[in-house]
Amino acid sequence: MKLKRVLPFAKQLLMSTVEPGDTVVDATAGNGHDTLFLTELVGENGHVYAFDVQAEAIQATSDRLEEANKLELATLIQDGHENLHLYIQQEVSAAIFNLGYLPGSDHEIITTGNSTLQAIESLLQLLKVGGMIVLVVYHGHPGGKEEKEALLSYVQQLPQSFAHVLSYQFLNQQNNPPFIIAIEKMKKSI
Repeated sequence: MKLKRVLPFAKQLLMSTVEPGDTVVDATAGNGHDTLFLTELVGENGHVYAFDVQAEAIQATSDRLEEANKLELATLIQDGHENLHLYIQQEVSAAIFNLGYLPGSDHEIITTGNSTLQAIESLLQLLKVGGMIVLVVYHGHPGGKEEKEALLSYVQQLPQSFAHVLSYQFLNQQNNPPFIIAIEKMKKSI
């Protein structure tokens, strides 16, 4: 077996969880790569909700989906992921986060531990049993360490009967390599 890099492993987790017709969330739309990938997984009967605080990210995601003829499979929302509960009321099977900042954009606009934890708590309520939240944690920027520590503290406290939590990381890479936290919901409530 060959160890997968972080992003391919995140996609593998999503592929093992999402089925055609599902509703899923891209909590950090960015340039739209994950949103497009999710539209392919949910198929024409599923739906993707994609969030980003930056208009530039929503536009990039819209352009990418339109080019692939998948725009009708997604709802793009210019708002923070901490507010996803205001837009989604139905059960979701999966969500993905790419934490940090939008590549090629203002590095002052970052995800934070507070907003990310609010989003996770909302998603844990919406997530179906067997569903998964995948967080790709980029933490080598100002504010990244604090978000990483808040996330790790939170997920380590989740009861194992309620959720299984995985950390996937390469321990011998330099320069704060990204890593994955995956949360699989095991039962309806804590």
